[in-house]
Amino acid sequence: MADLPKGNAVIGQSGGPTAVINQSLVGVIESIKPGGPIQRLMGAVHGVRGIKEGQFIDLLGRCPDQLERIATTPCAALGSTRDKPDADYCKALFEVFKKNDVRYFFYIGGNDSADTARIVYEMGCEANYPLRVFHIPKTIDNDLRLTDHCPGYGSAARFVASAIRGDDRDNASLPGVKIDIIMGRHAGWLTAASVLGRMDDSCGPHLVYVPEAPVSREKFVDDVAAAYAKHGRCLVAMSEGVEDIDGKSWGEKIVESAERDSHGNVQLSGSGALGDFFAEVVKKDVAAKLGGKKLRVRADTFGYLQRSFAGYASPVDQAEARMAGQKAVEYVLAGHESGTVAFKRVGEGKNYAVECFRGELRDVARETKDLPKDWINKTGNGITQAFIDYALPLIGDLPKLGHFWEK
Repeated sequence: MADLPKGNAVIGQSGGPTAVINQSLVGVIESIKPGGPIQRLMGAVHGVRGIKEGQFIDLLGRCPDQLERIATTPCAALGSTRDKPDADYCKALFEVFKKNDVRYFFYIGGNDSADTARIVYEMGCEANYPLRVFHIPKTIDNDLRLTDHCPGYGSAARFVASAIRGDDRDNASLPGVKIDIIMGRHAGWLTAASVLGRMDDSCGPHLVYVPEAPVSREKFVDDVAAAYAKHGRCLVAMSEGVEDIDGKSWGEKIVESAERDSHGNVQLSGSGALGDFFAEVVKKDVAAKLGGKKLRVRADTFGYLQRSFAGYASPVDQAEARMAGQKAVEYVLAGHESGTVAFKRVGEGKNYAVECFRGELRDVARETKDLPKDWINKTGNGITQAFIDYALPLIGDLPKLGHFWEK
């Protein structure tokens, strides 16, 4: 163990929760041992906002049974926030840190949270306040750079794949056109996971649309009409951030008074507007293209259940999220002043495995990672086998279903 200053640590959770974010929290808690440089671990209630307001709970010495229950509970046990600190905000944080002798800061979150960690660390250096800062990754969007994949993604992908598998059977029972809107503002990783639920070539999703492959209204109509003509029905998986060919998201186009968060993002999740819009397109344009055929058309927005569904987290995802929290403490105790925890894949298929490494905050902060172009089919309405090979090890087993026309 490096020669480290004795003092207290703060841990917070930020951004949209996941089904395994508390595994990372517990991973940190259980890795801090008595007699080490970290004397007290303070949980910030609602992230940096809680720090600013001095709202903490003590986390060390908790009952192991309680910690295990919290670890398997979805969403942020400490409460989350989307506050993005500026210079004045950070000054207030440092005043609280000084008051509480805080020398270590762990922040669990996505790319915006990594940027917050970077800002706090750099301002600490400028203020000559020695503070060790580590970002612990989480996001169902799977769009953090540097890492092979993100804690939280595997569980959300498992939910999506299972939901699509069941919804395909519903669509086959009462044939028509079904549109499922899936989270993914800028990247299509989670929507791509819909194909993991496909049992054979006759099953949905028959069409998949992600932000990385813009789609015009005309192309959407042609695609749905062709799929319906082939299968007698059509199940569509669509990212909430899917774009028109002009580069503007369809969600922004159809929401007249769009609500924005503190990062300037338009609210897309929790609104059924996108699904309703494309359902109307099907009723009018696709029906006309099919000769005026009356179609059964439905749309669902999966919404926040994708990241909060209890009791269905991927076992792999749970273990890796826990490991990410443990590694953050390990890196700090090894003497690293800042960084992020990242995964490197070292095995594939049945031999799937990962190892962790320390990355720089600047390599994760702000930026996002798109779904690779070669994982999207050439027509821009489907996902290739390369993605399936990548994602299957992350989600665990899916429910086994059957139908009379199995190949």
